[in-house]
Amino acid sequence: MNNSTLDLLRSHRSIRKFKDQPVGDVLLEQILQAGQSAATSSFLQGATVIRVRNPDSRQKLAVFAGNQPYVASAPEFLVFCADLRRAGNCCERHGKTFSGEYTEHFIIATVDAALMAQNTVVAAESAGLGICYIGGLRNNPREVSDLLQLPVGVYPVFGLCLGYPDQDPEVKPRLPLSVIVKNEVYDDRGDVAVIDAYDEQVREYYRTRTGGGHGISWSEQVATLLSEKARPHMRGFLAEQGFEFK
Repeated sequence: MNNSTLDLLRSHRSIRKFKDQPVGDVLLEQILQAGQSAATSSFLQGATVIRVRNPDSRQKLAVFAGNQPYVASAPEFLVFCADLRRAGNCCERHGKTFSGEYTEHFIIATVDAALMAQNTVVAAESAGLGICYIGGLRNNPREVSDLLQLPVGVYPVFGLCLGYPDQDPEVKPRLPLSVIVKNEVYDDRGDVAVIDAYDEQVREYYRTRTGGGHGISWSEQVATLLSEKARPHMRGFLAEQGFEFK
């Protein structure tokens, strides 16, 4: 099937090196409007985007994110936040009790931020731009929130580098669809052999990609990730920001 949208989606790569070429304000606005058009649960529209242009702030965010230099050097850097403050203000205006500390509300706002970001990414890539998600902002969420003056009810989900690519990396192979998509019920009995073959594909990708690589398999990578502590500070930070998970 010849479909340019499908081709675009399947060609996604993370870009970490950008040309010294600005993204025009009109184009950025159009991209963000496309992002804003994403689905939103119960019409909450629970995402806020912080556009950061100040060089000093950018440099600090790069450090907070684990010393990722492209956070400072990308033409545009956006921070996508889950935002219940706006909804809380609506409750106050209409004389209703705000119950935004419930886990479901946290999930809704977080998903809204992710959906808006992915729409933004697809729109950006359709215009010839490249992107890189920066989950590393959650390494130091308190410092990020203080720098961006995020109030209670708002937290940074991730950042997004945006600009014209100055590199052409290979597309990273994804898991076979049979592992991801199940029919009627969750049945993973046949997945081991499929994942073994996929591991070899990923090893080859890492061995031969531009710049070389470590040659580790997908399952090894995931096993390492899930066997280590992952940002244990996040629960306390989210509680400070008003997300109590009732």
